[in-house]
Amino acid sequence: MNIAYRFRIYPTEEQKILLGKTFGCCRFLYNQMLNDKIQEYEKTKKMLKNTPAMYKKEYPFLKEVDSLALANVQLHLEKAYKNFFRDSKIGFPRYKSKHHSKNSYTTNVVNGNILVESKKIRLPKLKWIAMKKHREPAEGLRLKSVTVSMEPS
Repeated sequence: MNIAYRFRIYPTEEQKILLGKTFGCCRFLYNQMLNDKIQEYEKTKKMLKNTPAMYKKEYPFLKEVDSLALANVQLHLEKAYKNFFRDSKIGFPRYKSKHHSKNSYTTNVVNGNILVESKKIRLPKLKWIAMKKHREPAEGLRLKSVTVSMEPS
Protein backbone atom coordinates (compact mmCIF):
# COMPACT_ATOMS: atom_id res chain seq x y z
CA MET A 1 0.00 0.00 0.00
CA ASN A 2 1.39 3.41 -1.00
CA ILE A 3 0.56 6.54 0.98
CA ALA A 4 1.42 10.08 -0.07
CA TYR A 5 2.01 13.00 2.27
CA ARG A 6 2.27 16.64 1.20
CA PHE A 7 4.41 19.09 3.11
CA ARG A 8 5.29 22.67 2.29
CA ILE A 9 8.99 23.51 2.07
CA TYR A 10 10.66 26.89 2.56
CA PRO A 11 13.88 26.95 0.52
CA THR A 12 16.56 29.61 0.79
CA GLU A 13 17.41 31.77 -2.23
CA GLU A 14 20.25 29.41 -3.25
CA GLN A 15 17.94 26.41 -2.96
CA LYS A 16 15.26 28.20 -5.02
CA ILE A 17 17.81 28.70 -7.80
CA LEU A 18 18.84 25.04 -7.74
CA LEU A 19 15.18 23.93 -7.69
CA GLY A 20 14.52 26.13 -10.74
CA LYS A 21 17.51 24.58 -12.50
CA THR A 22 16.28 21.09 -11.65
CA PHE A 23 12.77 21.82 -12.97
CA GLY A 24 14.28 23.27 -16.15
CA CYS A 25 16.73 20.41 -16.69
CA CYS A 26 14.00 17.82 -16.21
CA ARG A 27 11.76 19.59 -18.72
CA PHE A 28 14.66 20.05 -21.18
CA LEU A 29 15.72 16.40 -20.92
CA TYR A 30 12.14 15.13 -21.36
CA ASN A 31 11.68 17.25 -24.50
CA GLN A 32 15.10 16.28 -25.88
CA MET A 33 14.54 12.57 -25.29
CA LEU A 34 11.04 12.74 -26.80
CA ASN A 35 12.37 14.56 -29.87
CA ASP A 36 15.16 11.99 -30.37
CA LYS A 37 12.67 9.12 -30.01
CA ILE A 38 10.40 10.69 -32.64
CA GLN A 39 13.27 11.26 -35.09
CA GLU A 40 14.65 7.74 -34.61
CA TYR A 41 11.22 6.21 -35.18
CA GLU A 42 10.72 8.24 -38.38
CA LYS A 43 14.11 7.07 -39.73
CA THR A 44 14.23 3.40 -38.73
CA LYS A 45 10.72 2.55 -37.45
CA LYS A 46 12.35 1.29 -34.23
CA MET A 47 12.18 2.52 -30.64
CA LEU A 48 15.22 4.41 -29.39
CA LYS A 49 16.49 3.39 -25.94
CA ASN A 50 18.04 6.63 -24.70
CA THR A 51 19.26 7.44 -21.19
CA PRO A 52 20.10 10.69 -19.39
CA ALA A 53 23.81 9.74 -19.40
CA MET A 54 23.83 10.04 -23.21
CA TYR A 55 23.01 13.75 -22.91
CA LYS A 56 25.37 14.78 -20.10
CA LYS A 57 28.40 14.98 -22.43
CA GLU A 58 26.65 17.26 -24.89
CA TYR A 59 24.86 19.31 -22.21
CA PRO A 60 27.16 19.63 -19.15
CA PHE A 61 24.59 21.71 -17.20
CA LEU A 62 22.67 18.45 -16.61
CA LYS A 63 25.44 17.41 -14.20
CA GLU A 64 24.49 20.22 -11.81
CA VAL A 65 21.17 18.63 -10.80
CA ASP A 66 20.14 15.42 -9.05
CA SER A 67 20.83 12.40 -11.29
CA LEU A 68 17.88 10.44 -9.90
CA ALA A 69 15.54 13.23 -10.96
CA LEU A 70 16.83 12.85 -14.52
CA ALA A 71 16.50 9.06 -14.30
CA ASN A 72 12.86 9.47 -13.29
CA VAL A 73 12.32 11.70 -16.35
CA GLN A 74 13.36 8.74 -18.49
CA LEU A 75 10.96 6.43 -16.61
CA HIS A 76 8.06 8.87 -17.02
CA LEU A 77 8.72 9.19 -20.76
CA GLU A 78 8.93 5.41 -21.19
CA LYS A 79 5.64 5.02 -19.31
CA ALA A 80 3.96 7.65 -21.51
CA TYR A 81 5.20 5.84 -24.62
CA LYS A 82 3.98 2.44 -23.40
CA ASN A 83 0.59 3.89 -22.50
CA PHE A 84 0.25 5.37 -25.99
CA PHE A 85 1.08 2.09 -27.74
CA ARG A 86 -1.17 0.15 -25.35
CA ASP A 87 -4.16 2.41 -26.00
CA SER A 88 -4.04 5.11 -28.69
CA LYS A 89 -6.96 6.98 -27.06
CA ILE A 90 -4.52 8.13 -24.38
CA GLY A 91 -2.64 10.21 -26.93
CA PHE A 92 0.97 10.63 -27.92
CA PRO A 93 3.35 12.10 -25.31
CA ARG A 94 3.50 15.88 -25.55
CA TYR A 95 6.40 18.26 -25.09
CA LYS A 96 6.65 19.98 -21.72
CA SER A 97 6.13 23.73 -21.73
CA LYS A 98 7.84 26.17 -19.38
CA HIS A 99 4.60 28.09 -18.89
CA HIS A 100 1.83 25.50 -19.08
CA SER A 101 3.36 22.39 -17.53
CA LYS A 102 3.56 21.65 -13.84
CA ASN A 103 7.04 22.31 -12.47
CA SER A 104 7.94 19.14 -10.60
CA TYR A 105 10.50 16.40 -10.32
CA THR A 106 10.71 13.08 -8.49
CA THR A 107 13.77 11.66 -6.76
CA ASN A 108 14.21 8.28 -5.12
CA VAL A 109 15.61 7.28 -1.75
CA VAL A 110 18.97 5.54 -2.20
CA ASN A 111 21.38 4.81 0.68
CA GLY A 112 19.69 7.31 2.99
CA ASN A 113 20.16 10.33 0.71
CA ILE A 114 16.76 11.71 1.81
CA LEU A 115 16.08 12.29 5.49
CA VAL A 116 13.06 13.80 7.23
CA GLU A 117 13.34 15.36 10.67
CA SER A 118 10.92 17.40 12.75
CA LYS A 119 11.02 20.68 10.79
CA LYS A 120 13.37 19.98 7.90
CA ILE A 121 14.09 17.60 5.05
CA ARG A 122 17.37 16.74 3.35
CA LEU A 123 17.22 16.32 -0.42
CA PRO A 124 20.07 15.44 -2.81
CA LYS A 125 22.13 18.46 -3.93
CA LEU A 126 19.91 20.79 -1.84
CA LYS A 127 21.05 19.86 1.69
CA TRP A 128 18.58 20.70 4.50
CA ILE A 129 15.38 22.60 3.64
CA ALA A 130 12.97 24.03 6.19
CA MET A 131 9.51 22.49 6.02
CA LYS A 132 6.13 22.68 7.70
CA LYS A 133 5.41 19.20 9.06
CA HIS A 134 1.75 19.45 10.07
CA ARG A 135 1.33 15.74 10.86
CA GLU A 136 3.40 12.69 11.58
CA PRO A 137 3.47 9.83 9.06
CA ALA A 138 2.02 6.54 10.31
CA GLU A 139 4.32 4.14 12.15
CA GLY A 140 6.20 1.53 10.17
CA LEU A 141 6.09 3.38 6.85
CA ARG A 142 9.19 3.62 4.68
CA LEU A 143 10.04 6.61 2.50
CA LYS A 144 10.53 5.53 -1.13
CA SER A 145 10.49 8.71 -3.21
CA VAL A 146 9.95 12.45 -2.95
CA THR A 147 8.22 14.61 -5.53
CA VAL A 148 8.98 18.32 -5.34
CA SER A 149 6.49 20.54 -7.15
CA MET A 150 6.16 24.30 -7.40
CA GLU A 151 2.84 26.00 -6.80
CA PRO A 152 2.16 29.52 -8.09
CA SER A 153 2.19 30.88 -4.54
